[in-house]
Amino acid sequence: MPVRYPRPLRPGDRIGVTSPSSGVPRELRERLAVAVRDVEARGYEVVTGRCMDGSGHVSAPSADRASELTAMLKDPGIRAVVPPWGGETAIDLLPLIDWEAVRAAEPTWVVGYSDMSTVMTPLTLLTGVATVHGNNLMDTPYRTPEGLVSWFDIVAVPPGHRFTQIPPERHRASGWDDWAKHPDARTFTLDIPGRWTRLDGSGDVDVEGRLIGGCVEMLCNLTGTPYLDASAFARAHAPEGLLVYVEAAGDDALAICRYLHGMRMAGFFDAANAVLVGRTAAPDTASLTQHQAVMDALGPLNVPIVADVECGHVPPYLPLVNGARCRVVHTVTLSEVTQTLD
Repeated sequence: MPVRYPRPLRPGDRIGVTSPSSGVPRELRERLAVAVRDVEARGYEVVTGRCMDGSGHVSAPSADRASELTAMLKDPGIRAVVPPWGGETAIDLLPLIDWEAVRAAEPTWVVGYSDMSTVMTPLTLLTGVATVHGNNLMDTPYRTPEGLVSWFDIVAVPPGHRFTQIPPERHRASGWDDWAKHPDARTFTLDIPGRWTRLDGSGDVDVEGRLIGGCVEMLCNLTGTPYLDASAFARAHAPEGLLVYVEAAGDDALAICRYLHGMRMAGFFDAANAVLVGRTAAPDTASLTQHQAVMDALGPLNVPIVADVECGHVPPYLPLVNGARCRVVHTVTLSEVTQTLD
């Protein structure tokens, strides 16, 4: 069964903005406005939903958030849904989304990361529709570093398109931009060098499979539920196997170790040909680093494990398309990821 890719966006198409998790507080509304203007400057029409309130940890009651997201995914006039960012508890939407109606609808691009993994990864697993992990709307004004692509690039290409990303080998050491004071921030602070790291041994990596993954702290809560059955997805869509990617947002190494053990025991990595691990600023502990946590939990898979990939919460952001066919190459002189939308 082929993975389904939404049709490419063209100028004049409509993009829906809603907050399935956290909304946007008043002091950051100007940053949101800057991001929306950037989308409009590409020739798209932005449709902003009602679920945007940022005064609490969610933008609206769960039924309202689920209804608005489902309506946007079913609306043939909305070609992409791009939330401002993630949050904490999008998990409460999952039993309320009309998955059958979404599956029957014409595919719509969904873009995001962090808590949006809670929605996007199940969306791909349950419906076979590709989703884009790696950018949020609030990050859109940043200039894309050389070698990477933005979500704008991905949603505008046709099925069958192939693109290669080569990481800039620089990232942000710590901190974040103050969007309340500088809502028009457009340049990433990439102030420290860093390459990918093979954790399971030495030697070159050259591996292929279909991409699936997301944020560890979010996906771990879906283990054992129908929303994270990567093995069924592999049987239906990826007989060649999966390239599974995971990234830690902020929990310490002991917590990440527990989460990954649970995900492995629940079968999330069973079809993995390799595992990509996002670079993280999450803390180590006195007896366990983040890299050691990954190996403790995933070493028994006996597949290549490549860490410090730019697919997480540390800028810059390397978008990965859930469902895309992918080849990853990592040597002492080259790291690259090639995705094909077929």
